[in-house]
Amino acid sequence: MSQNYEAWRWAQWGAQCVENLKRHGFDAHFLETADAARNAILSSLDDYRTVGFGGSDTTRRLGLPDAAREAGKTVYDHWLDGLTPEADMQLRLDMGRCDCFICSANAISMTGEIVNVDGVGNRTNATCFGPRKVFIVAGMNKVTPDLHAALRRVKDVAGPQRAKSLGMATPCAETGICADCNSPQRICRITTILHRRPMRTDVSVMLIQERLGF
Repeated sequence: MSQNYEAWRWAQWGAQCVENLKRHGFDAHFLETADAARNAILSSLDDYRTVGFGGSDTTRRLGLPDAAREAGKTVYDHWLDGLTPEADMQLRLDMGRCDCFICSANAISMTGEIVNVDGVGNRTNATCFGPRKVFIVAGMNKVTPDLHAALRRVKDVAGPQRAKSLGMATPCAETGICADCNSPQRICRITTILHRRPMRTDVSVMLIQERLGF
């Protein structure tokens, strides 16, 4: 029964979030399932030759990198095994100039802002300028009432869980609580807020009525 209430709440929040994202210039969509979002994104890739992926659990759960390769796209993905430091850096640079960049978000506010926090900056850079097209795909668990709550979500939820999943030697990966640390492996170093769609970047936001990612 509680899941039904959650689905009801997410439907209300999703509708409001999409309305405000559109008002802020984003191409925004609310989809019931991850499969629907996956199909919508893949059907839009015909016009793009190169596709980059930020470090995202959500896009991997949707199988988007492999699907893009199967569609004959040149894929820039720094999560490949066995990369040298030089190859890793080149892939991150290529993401900033690819035809289409696909990633998730750490938080999206119902008031229409998109928050991402990076350690290196290839994801935050690519969502702002460079690629012709950007897809930001996120589960409704990442939607918050307002921008303040979105920033809190990064510190209280997304940051510690992501650091733990990556095996980082940070206080939050041990305690689950942000310590605003200076650890060498700190992953929260760069924060971007898309208050409005960037002037020269076409950004689509795909909200999914499921729990996905961190």
